[in-house]
Amino acid sequence: MHPLAPPATGVRTPWHQLPASVRDGLETGLGAGVVDAVTQHGGFSPGVAARVRLADGRRAFVKAVSAETNAASPRMHRAEARCSAALPDTVPAPRLLTSYDDGTWVALAFEDVDGRQPRLPWRAEEFGRVLDAVDALGRVLTPAPYDAPSVAEAKAGHFRGWHKLIEAGAEDDDRLDPWVRANLRTLAGLAEPWAEHAAGETLVHGDLRADNMLVTADGRVVFVDWPHAVRGAPWLDLLIMLPCVRAQGGPDPEDVFTARPSGRAADPEGVTAVLAALAGYFVRQASLPGPPGLPTLRAFQGAQGTAAVAWLRKRL
Repeated sequence: MHPLAPPATGVRTPWHQLPASVRDGLETGLGAGVVDAVTQHGGFSPGVAARVRLADGRRAFVKAVSAETNAASPRMHRAEARCSAALPDTVPAPRLLTSYDDGTWVALAFEDVDGRQPRLPWRAEEFGRVLDAVDALGRVLTPAPYDAPSVAEAKAGHFRGWHKLIEAGAEDDDRLDPWVRANLRTLAGLAEPWAEHAAGETLVHGDLRADNMLVTADGRVVFVDWPHAVRGAPWLDLLIMLPCVRAQGGPDPEDVFTARPSGRAADPEGVTAVLAALAGYFVRQASLPGPPGLPTLRAFQGAQGTAAVAWLRKRL
């Protein structure tokens, strides 16, 4: 199966184009000046994403965004800073070194991880290592190490996608998949109880995709980009991840989910309800205009929606 989803792409700003006040603030927090910066591509954050070398020889990964580029991104960077500062050392994630926030620009500096994103289309051996790491992540982060928002609180608006499509008159929109269009009200009802089933005390990353993972030379999997972390069910990260995996050349989501310990332990009807809500989110998001600075986001969400709907139809 060939990858269906387009590459994750955010419009990047070079380090040297950051306002001097932002660069100075980060360098003060890091305790040394930046002497070299290499922009990193991939992922959906607009703004700066760069690996930097400091005057004292240390390395760091810097991400920065302005509210003028994308109004939502500063809020996400602030949430990531709170989460990253609270993660235990046992979590395979980069440590937060310093942050800067002037109300318009928000910038974060993390330890630099010497790794690469998983190869796509997904390869069985590497995917197996990722799955083992996701299982371990759920164990380490149960109970949640800090008072993160509950998934019901964080996703209340997002996971009403089918209802929002109905309200927008999508039953007459021939751009939608015919099966989806014919079953919109059934899907909305199926997703209705998602929050009670997704509830839990595990800290869930909430956005596990290939571009949010790094594989090191010794085979470790490191999880990056934590702005969407919530408290939820221990199987939630696996469920959210699998439509994207499928859209990028990976195996059948149902086969993978039911083969993992957290998936086997989950209530099947609850999983179907949460999957229905997730599918509605992706399908609805893909129908919206693209946000500034993220040119491939809607197509990427559309591919995940197609995979999620196919998985849901199989479960039904």
